[in-house]
Amino acid sequence: MDGNWQFCLVGCNRFNTFGSHGAADFISFKHYASLQECCSHLKNVEGCQIVGIEITPEARSVNEHPFDGPTAFMLGNEGTGMSDKQRSLCDQFVYIPQYGCGTASLNVTVAAAIVLHRFTEWAGYEERRRVGEKFELGDRPRRTAPRGVVADPGCDVHRDREIRREDDQDVLMESGDGAGSEGGFLDGILGGDGP
Repeated sequence: MDGNWQFCLVGCNRFNTFGSHGAADFISFKHYASLQECCSHLKNVEGCQIVGIEITPEARSVNEHPFDGPTAFMLGNEGTGMSDKQRSLCDQFVYIPQYGCGTASLNVTVAAAIVLHRFTEWAGYEERRRVGEKFELGDRPRRTAPRGVVADPGCDVHRDREIRREDDQDVLMESGDGAGSEGGFLDGILGGDGP
């Protein structure tokens, strides 16, 4: 696959790739102590625009391909969607039009898959060659880190905990009820440069 695909984890550096059928081997994983640190890096170092996948009044249909260069996608919590803090860090929002009347929203992983498909289509990725009734797989990259944990040699556990505490306080002040923390709201951000 062309481009630079990265899955960013905020808070906990452990993750589960069960069910990915090896697709996780084609993506790099990066850990950030806080959502603010992650978004700052994506915007200022990687040059990404952060696009929230959320049904909001200002959201544009993903069918319009409203992308412009390097893009990072932010996903909300399965049940509660994006927090106010997450929304404030997004440059724009996309939604997936629905045509049936059977559900109010899509599962977060399904929504991510649809948006990523539309993004790769917009970015001009070449369709994989078909072999029989399947698509040809790429050569699996050699794994250089343990599965299920982001190895971070420069990780300062005490600094990361302090940053998370500060961010948790921000979220608690937003909600006013003390219920929740940023780590539970962010399932991940997937950033990528087009080819």
